[in-house]
Amino acid sequence: MDQHSPAEPAETARQLGAGLLSFPVTHLTEDLSFDETAYRRHIARLGRFPVAGLFAAGGTGEFFSLTVDEIDRVVRAAVAEAPAGTPVIAPAGLGTATAVELARRAEAAGAHGILLFPPYLTETSQEGLAAHVRAVCAATRLGVIVYSRANAVYQDTTVAELAATCPNFVGFKDGVGDIELMTRIHARLGDRLTYVGGLPTAEMFALPYLEMGVTTYSSAIFNFLPEFALDFYDAVRSRDRERVHRGLNEFVIPYCDLRSRKAGYAVSIIKAGLKVTGHPAGPVRPPLTDLDETELAELAELVKKVGGTQ
Repeated sequence: MDQHSPAEPAETARQLGAGLLSFPVTHLTEDLSFDETAYRRHIARLGRFPVAGLFAAGGTGEFFSLTVDEIDRVVRAAVAEAPAGTPVIAPAGLGTATAVELARRAEAAGAHGILLFPPYLTETSQEGLAAHVRAVCAATRLGVIVYSRANAVYQDTTVAELAATCPNFVGFKDGVGDIELMTRIHARLGDRLTYVGGLPTAEMFALPYLEMGVTTYSSAIFNFLPEFALDFYDAVRSRDRERVHRGLNEFVIPYCDLRSRKAGYAVSIIKAGLKVTGHPAGPVRPPLTDLDETELAELAELVKKVGGTQ
């Protein structure tokens, strides 16, 4: 795959479903501006590990706090630094018009696919969600992965309709955790789509979701514990339940307990993990808040238990 030209949507989806997915943070300076130099170093460092795709400026990358121009800069930096053959997936979202603009910018920037986030704030009907997806799919040649979460929970009938009418709708990312709904979607569509686990923290749900055809997931932990994240993914795919449960008990569950102490920590704790492993990425932007010093120390102890070092 040429790193600077769009791949066939189906091929991009196939590649994404074959391995662990990286969702890098977006590096910020202390004055909360985008630190492009540090971000590029981070992408290059992560690129030394075998991942199936890199999602630039996603939820872990604080998509919700970035301007349209900043998102464009982040995506271009990721495209420039990602290893050849690693798809870079760019975000689109907010209002439909903004999502369309972001999708077009992503294609111009050399991205290989789109992750479509829920519309901003407003409640939505299934008809409205379908129109939102159709508009973005029509705006780009890139494959589009729909993120079902919060105010944008796509029902199986809506997903089936979109799959029938939008050839470049290639993926479904679940951020809800409704087992019946995921079963309905997979039963209807089978391998027409690539299914991505998108619950925070995705490792908690990886093994049971594999049984429903969700072969990959978004690993935010990969940012600061890449070896652990890849080993855990390998245990999931090989259905090594003993190794999965060991990883859950030694790190993932106590990590999730710490993450759950404050709203928004699903992102903040990743930047904290980079800080305690010697790869600081700067603070989070408001309305998120950073972990305090006590919480940082607790995270550092957890990281040490699984071999994470500076």
